[in-house]
Amino acid sequence: MTSAAVPIPDSSRQKVCWGRCGGAALGYAIARSVETSPGPLLVIAPDIQATQRLIAEIEFFSTSPDNEVLSFPDWETLPYDVFSPLPELVSQRLLTLHKLRQLRRGVVVVPVATVLQRLVPPGFVDGNSLLLNRGDDLDIDAFRGRLEPAGYQCVSMVMAHGEFAVRGSLIDLFPMGSDLPYRIDLLDREIDSIRTFDVESQRTLEKVDRIALLPAREYPLDEAAITRFRRAYRERFEGDPQRSLIYRGVSDGQPPGGIEYYLPLFFDQTSSLFDYLPAATTLVFDQRLGEEVQHFTESVAERYEQRRHDVERPLLPPEALFLESAEMNQRLGGFATVETRMGSAADRE
Repeated sequence: MTSAAVPIPDSSRQKVCWGRCGGAALGYAIARSVETSPGPLLVIAPDIQATQRLIAEIEFFSTSPDNEVLSFPDWETLPYDVFSPLPELVSQRLLTLHKLRQLRRGVVVVPVATVLQRLVPPGFVDGNSLLLNRGDDLDIDAFRGRLEPAGYQCVSMVMAHGEFAVRGSLIDLFPMGSDLPYRIDLLDREIDSIRTFDVESQRTLEKVDRIALLPAREYPLDEAAITRFRRAYRERFEGDPQRSLIYRGVSDGQPPGGIEYYLPLFFDQTSSLFDYLPAATTLVFDQRLGEEVQHFTESVAERYEQRRHDVERPLLPPEALFLESAEMNQRLGGFATVETRMGSAADRE
C-alpha cells in the first residue's frame, strides 16, 4: 500500500477494503488516513501484542502531533479470574472512555477480546467525573464525600492512582488517568494553588490551573450501588447469598479480587465500547475478525464451564459479560468500516 491511495469511507456504514497490509503497512496506512477520515478511527487488533505494535507504528508514521493515538487496554486478566486489573490499566481505560465521546480526530487501538467486553454506561463516567479549577470554591468534607463513593481511598501518603490525603488545608490527590498526583492548597474554601508533585520525594513540581477527576473504579460502590448489587445477585443466583464471598465482600464495601466479572450486577444496563464512539467513527479490522471473535467466545465458554460450580464464586454466563457474535456484527454494521487483508484488496476467500 502506498501513500498515493489509502481509501477511507466518507459516510456512515460505507465499507472499503485495504489490501497488502503485511508488516508495518497497516500502521502506515492508518497514520496516513487520520487526516482524511471524517472522524476518529477505531482499530481492532487481534491481541494485546498486536495492539502495542500497531500503536508504536502509527505514532512513528504520524505526521501531526495533534492526531492523538489512544489505547483502550485489556484488563490483562483471564475471564473469570480472581484477580483485579492493575490500577494503572483501569486509569488508562477510564481516561480513554472519558476522551472518546469528544474525540473528533485520532486513533483508538483495542484488542478483540477487549472490544467484546460489556462496560460501564457512559453516564457513570460522566456523573463521577469532576473538573477542579484554581479559584474554585471547595468544601473539604463535601469533596471527600464525593471521592470515597467514586472509589478513592484515603491514605496518610499518596503514592498510587486512586488515593487521596487530607492534611489541614492541603489535599493530595492522584486522579485516575493522570501521570502525576496533585497537591491542592486551600485558602479558606478557595483553591489557592494546584501543583503536581513527585510521589517519591513528595516535593511539588509545577503549577497547573485545573485537574480532571475520573472514577477510581469501573463500577460504583456507593450505598445505592451496593443495594442494587445485592438485589441483582439474589435474583440471578439461587441459594443462600451469605455463602458467597462476592456477596459478603460487596455488602461490606470491600469487593474481592475479580469483582469486575460481576459488573452487570452493579447496573440496570451495561454498555459497550461502541456506545462511547462518535457517530463519524470508522472501524478498521482484519477480514478474519469473525474467526477471532469465535475463538475468544469459545475460550470464555470453556473457562465458564470449568469454574461455574464454585458456590463462593457463582459465575455470570459469558453473554452477560461479553458481546456475542451476532450482537458484535450488529454493532459493526452501524459504522463505516475498513476491512484489511494480507493479499490484494480484490482477493476473496
